[in-house]
Amino acid sequence: MHNSPAIGTPLAEALRPATTQEVVGQAHLLGEGMPLRQAIETGIPHSMILWGPPGVGKTTIGRLAGRAFDGHFVALSAVLDRMNELRAVTQRAQIDHERTRRKTLVFVDEVHQLDKRRQDLLLPLVSSGVVTLIGATTENPSFALGRQFLAQFRVYVLAPLANDDLHRVLKRALDVAKPDIALDDPASETLINYADGDARRLLNLFEQVRVAAKSVGEANVSSEFLANVLTRGARRFDKGGEQFYDQISALHKSVRGSNPDAALYWLSRMLDGGVNRKYIARRIMAIAWDDIGLADPQGIRLANDAVKAHELLGEEEGDLALAQAVLYLACAEKSNAGGMAFARARAFILSDRLRAVPPHLRSNSLEPTQPDGKYRSYRNPHDEPDGYASRQRYLPEGIDGDPHWYQPVPRGLETRISERLAWLRDLDRGAPEPD
Repeated sequence: MHNSPAIGTPLAEALRPATTQEVVGQAHLLGEGMPLRQAIETGIPHSMILWGPPGVGKTTIGRLAGRAFDGHFVALSAVLDRMNELRAVTQRAQIDHERTRRKTLVFVDEVHQLDKRRQDLLLPLVSSGVVTLIGATTENPSFALGRQFLAQFRVYVLAPLANDDLHRVLKRALDVAKPDIALDDPASETLINYADGDARRLLNLFEQVRVAAKSVGEANVSSEFLANVLTRGARRFDKGGEQFYDQISALHKSVRGSNPDAALYWLSRMLDGGVNRKYIARRIMAIAWDDIGLADPQGIRLANDAVKAHELLGEEEGDLALAQAVLYLACAEKSNAGGMAFARARAFILSDRLRAVPPHLRSNSLEPTQPDGKYRSYRNPHDEPDGYASRQRYLPEGIDGDPHWYQPVPRGLETRISERLAWLRDLDRGAPEPD
């Protein structure tokens, strides 16, 4: 049971859980018999990385482990604390271990910000057990940390809090705030939706509403009151963390899956959260090239036009241009054949030796191209029947004349492209070998 917080203490700090039983959510890690809960409650934590979005309990778990730990506990920030501070901590940890055999637990917030020098300083102490390190991060640790350093840790993935979990957090806040403020059910739902799985954000928003209500003498808060208090930017959009890339991925996959409603949902989520419009415009163009391709070239043109329109119109009207482009791309025929062909060609080049340009394709060649000293001249397709120079080679010697890197799909315009390529190959088969 939490008492009223001291004056000036943020509610998120005042309501921070004091035991593992009080932690909301993360039952897959802190449920009865789970290894992480046992490690904390026995006071024998191991080195670990706590990876998850903001406001889901990473710092709380780190502090609970430190409180239970029978040794020195030090909390650092990989952003604020530099090499000198970290060196002082490690030197003290070594001295204490040599003199008293007591170990040190170091909690590092934003652990993904540790550069290689600081990782190298910590590595031998962590691997020998002198230091137990608990890191918290919103970034995928496998991308942010060195392989050898990461190998010393067990990685725990924390999930965004479910709405039921946030209701429990909000109830605790209301219990502390009584009788200053009460929320009706729609207002509670609105506040929880704005929190987006983040307990700390929920409590900060609650405090914002509480102050606003008190200033106008409003004790019973409705969803209409909330709409006036919470600004458009109140919703969270994690512009640099894992959640950001997850939402970008969801938009891309919704378009690829031809689901216009889902595509609009994820686009609207990001726009509502204040995503950089230039970034989202670039992603829409990339989607058009990656997943629509030559099955519907109009999609590529429309994506490009939407980006230009957004630059001219600005956000409000320009956002509609982006939405129209996303709708078209979601409904368009799909093909990644162009990208696959490009990847196959690049892979071949990487594995192949350098080959000379065939003489008849060079800009100027005076060398004979035939064993008998004759020249094989370039044949201009514009001067040939059907606008096609049958059996003329365009790849270097030693490469199959048609490796079929590009394989059109039987959808949209690529159906016609496939038919034309098949017709041209028929012309090749029926034509004599060129002189």
